[in-house]
Amino acid sequence: MSGSNLSDVPPFGASRAMAEADQPLGLTVHSLPSPAEAASGAVQRTRSGRLKMLLVVLICAAPVVASYFTYYVLRPEGRSVFGELIDPQRPLPDLVAQGLDGQPVRLPSLKGQWLLVSVAGGECDAACERNLYLQRQLRESLGKEKDRVDWVWLVNDGVPVREALRPALQSAAVLRVDPAGLAQWLAPAAGQPLSAHLYIVDPMGNWMMRLPPALDAAGAAKAKRDIERLLRASSSWDNAGR
Repeated sequence: MSGSNLSDVPPFGASRAMAEADQPLGLTVHSLPSPAEAASGAVQRTRSGRLKMLLVVLICAAPVVASYFTYYVLRPEGRSVFGELIDPQRPLPDLVAQGLDGQPVRLPSLKGQWLLVSVAGGECDAACERNLYLQRQLRESLGKEKDRVDWVWLVNDGVPVREALRPALQSAAVLRVDPAGLAQWLAPAAGQPLSAHLYIVDPMGNWMMRLPPALDAAGAAKAKRDIERLLRASSSWDNAGR
């Protein structure tokens, strides 16, 4: 009898397998996120995307910020600067000038290039002619960098420009400007007329430097070094052409 009972009991391994087979299958059920959780995740993804975009913008703008910070903020006292830095800088006024062809030209349209500016009446005396000559020579002396600089003569009276001067002005911007409006932007050193200086304007339209009056050859060489420093400081963001 005992032998027959033992023969009815399956082996240990088979019994365990059968017992497990009789159990229901175990399923893991994952619940769906609530609307609040889904919305929170979307907000986090949007915020992350915006931060990444801001980081890219900051990286792209870094050269511009660095060059302006170096030249306009640090300004180490040990550095030799021939021209007088203007602080605060003065932006181009929204004045309408007149070209030699009689067409209106808005002064803000000059933005996009470094500007080397002189001011004089249309008669253009000897000092005016010397400044025009220096403007042209300074620009030409910059070599391959000259296309980043425009030379500009602002005529501040109603006297016609002499015909004899016009051939030499073909590469210049000659604009007749209201003298009162111009005086609100450019200013000479104490005791000097407006026509005594050359003025440097950055590509954003800010008057930022005034060169000493009555430049001679030695002074022009020092002025060239200042201009070259400006071009180097802005080389990462200011390109030739507007």
